[in-house]
Amino acid sequence: MNDIRRTILWVIFGFSMVLLWDQWQIHNGKQATFFPSAPKTVATTAPADKQPADVPDALTAATPAASASDVPGAAEAAPVARETITVTTDVMRLTFDGQGGALVHAELLKYGSDADKSKPFVLFDESAERVYMAQTGLIGGNYPTHKTVMAVLPGDRDLKDGQNELQVRFESPVQDGVKLVKTFTLKRGAYDIGVKHEVVNAGTAAITPQLYLQLLRDGNALDGGNAFYSTFTGPAIYTDTGKYQKVEFKNIDKDKAEFEKTATSGYVAMVQHYFASAWLLGDGIQRDNYARKVGDNLYAAGMITPVGTLQPGETKALDARLFAGPQLEKTLEALAPGLELVKDYGWLTILAKPLYWLLDKIHGILGNWGWSIVGLVLFLKILFYWLNAKAYASMAKMKAINPKIMEMRARLKDSPQQMQQEMMRIYREEKVNPMGGCFPIMIQIPVFIALYWVLLSSVEIRHAPWILWITDLSAKDPFFILPLLMTLSSLLQTALNPVPPDPMQAKMMWFMPLIFSVMFFMFPAGLVLYWLTNNILSIAQQWVINTRMGVPPQFNLPSFKKADAAVTDVKAKKK
Repeated sequence: MNDIRRTILWVIFGFSMVLLWDQWQIHNGKQATFFPSAPKTVATTAPADKQPADVPDALTAATPAASASDVPGAAEAAPVARETITVTTDVMRLTFDGQGGALVHAELLKYGSDADKSKPFVLFDESAERVYMAQTGLIGGNYPTHKTVMAVLPGDRDLKDGQNELQVRFESPVQDGVKLVKTFTLKRGAYDIGVKHEVVNAGTAAITPQLYLQLLRDGNALDGGNAFYSTFTGPAIYTDTGKYQKVEFKNIDKDKAEFEKTATSGYVAMVQHYFASAWLLGDGIQRDNYARKVGDNLYAAGMITPVGTLQPGETKALDARLFAGPQLEKTLEALAPGLELVKDYGWLTILAKPLYWLLDKIHGILGNWGWSIVGLVLFLKILFYWLNAKAYASMAKMKAINPKIMEMRARLKDSPQQMQQEMMRIYREEKVNPMGGCFPIMIQIPVFIALYWVLLSSVEIRHAPWILWITDLSAKDPFFILPLLMTLSSLLQTALNPVPPDPMQAKMMWFMPLIFSVMFFMFPAGLVLYWLTNNILSIAQQWVINTRMGVPPQFNLPSFKKADAAVTDVKAKKK
């Protein structure tokens, strides 16, 4: 029965690993390996006059500046010189290109670069190494697009003390009877930018243009990736009906991207670890979502929305917002429904969100994210104390009767049926449930997996120090001290558990912690700290329970021939 118990545990463990791997794949925008879900129903494509193919292809960094002769309809207005301007608020430094009024560079001043923490983190960029920008324009005719050179109107370029907002305005020349005026409104402390598009019909006939809002980026992997864990990078589309849908670059390449293409709500985003950008439109506004490849390793995701019919001399305005910043959960929740999902907890969101809330509250008291992780794990151990107590009590009873089981197995080795009957008798007499230690631990596993996702996804932990040599909880321990301690604590836990009677099981019980610990040498220090803290508290509780039950803690060091020795002793006694 003891063998059956451990076999069941190993089956559960193996099946859990399979499920975790599948959910990991799905979390990162890939198809599940073992249990693929049914394909999502894809909404019908947009009408022919609103196809994303009508959106002009994006410009790369190598594209030369457009001249007056290159701009359609330039004869209708005087040529303007292409300008690049930089504006600064208390949290962002943004660079706009006069060609289309595109946002081509964004520095987040409150967040340090991975390569050099003294320099601000760069989200948007247009360079030889990287392309990531936000663009807008009109389609439906030879109208102003993100390729049209626009005039930059005078205004403040820096948010001054006592000033709460500043505006940047671009005005296009008249093209095919249409003029486009873009106004970007930046506010103090905000990562969302108001973007107002005023469409002026300066012609002599009615027009029905459509406005496109798109995010353009290359498909390059982020620097600083890790072979042992990964996070999703790519477009994401959210609607009320389709909910949060990640789109992988390789599926765009294969024209197999699945998402809801027509909606009246939601947003289109570009997601990466810790940071995101998104175009937001108000609810009730018709839009057609798209994600497509526009060049070599270059992708665009966006939405197209009708401006409506404009009579000659008429002006219509359409307001949107552009978010470009960190994945701060409370900030995202306040901006738009479902925007907090860009901080992706995967399939355990229902558990992860309250855990993040609790971690944030503990941080409000302790003021240090490292100690907050320790405090949260301590709280969870207290919360699950009685479940753990039952599990460790069952283990202690098993450990107490283990010598008797070992002797019986050796004595009845040649009579398997009688061995099972005798084992059941021992369990009944000793009032031991061999499965008693399994269930209490199994029901806690989702909680600790959810906590894992919280620590991996929270930008607050990025570059956050703990103590001494741990200056960044989101980076691996530079001296591997925490992973070594975690490995030792895992081995100590194994030593405190009952020795499996089967030598092969005994070997596995020692090899598994070692194999599992290898990954933690490359994991962020915050994740290792959480696991180490859990191990230490589990060992302490197990030690106390064993002592109370009269089973003094014994270190069962690996002696894989114990069962064979017991058999030899029994045979010698028979002789």
